[in-house]
Amino acid sequence: MSVSLEFENKLWEMADKLRGNIESSEYKHVVLGLIFLKYISDAFDEKHAELVAEGEGFEEDRDAYAEESIFFVPPSARWEFIKQSAKQSTIGQIIDDAMITIERENATLKGVLPKNYARPEIDKTKLGELVDLFSFNLGSKEARAKDVLGRVYEYFLGKFGSSEGEFYTPPTIVKLLVGMIEPFQGRVYDPCCGSGGMFVQSKKFVEEHRGRKDDIHIFGQEFTATTWRLCKMNLAVRGIDGDLGDRDADTFSNDLHKNLRADFVLANPPFNISDYTLIQDDVRWKYGIPPQNNANYAWIEHMISKLSPRGIAGFVLANGSMSTSIKAEAEIRKNIIEAGLVDCIVTMPTNLFYNVTIPVCLWFISKKKENRKDKILFIDARKMGTMVTRKHRELSDDEIKAIYDTYHNWREEKEEYEDVQGFCKSADIEEVRGHEYILTPGRYVGIEEVEEDGEPFDEKMTRLTGELAEMFSKSHELEDEIKQRLGAIGYEF
Repeated sequence: MSVSLEFENKLWEMADKLRGNIESSEYKHVVLGLIFLKYISDAFDEKHAELVAEGEGFEEDRDAYAEESIFFVPPSARWEFIKQSAKQSTIGQIIDDAMITIERENATLKGVLPKNYARPEIDKTKLGELVDLFSFNLGSKEARAKDVLGRVYEYFLGKFGSSEGEFYTPPTIVKLLVGMIEPFQGRVYDPCCGSGGMFVQSKKFVEEHRGRKDDIHIFGQEFTATTWRLCKMNLAVRGIDGDLGDRDADTFSNDLHKNLRADFVLANPPFNISDYTLIQDDVRWKYGIPPQNNANYAWIEHMISKLSPRGIAGFVLANGSMSTSIKAEAEIRKNIIEAGLVDCIVTMPTNLFYNVTIPVCLWFISKKKENRKDKILFIDARKMGTMVTRKHRELSDDEIKAIYDTYHNWREEKEEYEDVQGFCKSADIEEVRGHEYILTPGRYVGIEEVEEDGEPFDEKMTRLTGELAEMFSKSHELEDEIKQRLGAIGYEF
């Protein structure tokens, strides 16, 4: 699935309608609120049409929607009514009333939806034009299957600017993390849950494996208030119950789940955060006190502290985390390796994120390594993926499966596992010690073997140098032609 949205320009056009009236940091919230309203209205309309077609008179029956985790939308909050009212000067109040009505009908949304569209700062003519521009479907079954809401959020994070180091996790990475740790049943925790993408994919995983969505219990925390509300909305529209706390909160200074021991931890913590609350004597720093100027290892230790005795964590970090020589970080890395916690490290190709090209790696920490405490699996996936746009790469489902099958075969000591030069290596702790506890897979897996083509060396060199000479000759011809053409218009050199 391409990350490129067909309606990107339309989205920006919509947001731009409000530019100049209110601060850029504000108008994205205006747009995101409308997107949610459109989302649940689309889902409602689709189900409503199905019920009308069935002809049994259940189209206004709330239970008919609840059983499919679709929100019932009262007439005054339906998009059709809002669009019809778009030209009225009271459109702001009409939208606020719609939000209030939806919250009243759906208890899980209480206090979550924005209700400030009537404020004087918002130009009501432009707001009406904004409503008019929403012509694409966000909440149909097809759109929900593609996580369009999450991708729209990703788009706005990029356009309006994200918080330091904070990036929407691309579906490719979420699918791989979930495929690796297999959250079938138990408590799933994300300490920096963003819009809830990890939870959504975990639920899909359970359903694809014929489990029930209540086989897993969701716990999350999010620092940014608007993102916390978006996550609440995201889970609510998918019928996922989750404990995200009463409101947004800082995981380091106000841990909302102090006593939680999770079976699965999934996270894409903001990278390289230099300004975070570091409490020196925190019990979470069992393997060393992380540095004040970078939170990467604070996140690692926080997640380890949340694991149950058989828990497993999979998370994304910047590549620098594998080899940092900052004393405090190197010491923590050494200690968690010696404690037998690091299970697998995967380096990913570049350009997986929508808005940044930063190379990333995946860490897997496990507390149930009875059969492999002195081993770490290294996987180098840098050559995988296909550029689907000029700036963006994606992994195919087959590639994702190849990575997690390798991990599972190794973890379960199956005969199918074997080291593959250039791709994967099961390394002993002793070897890791020899590399000063640096976890970069390239150090262990080696260089990929090149298949012998059978061409004798001398013949190959003769052929290649001939081809090179031909290219040089062509290059000179092109240079001469360019000079002639420039000379013809008076620019000789």
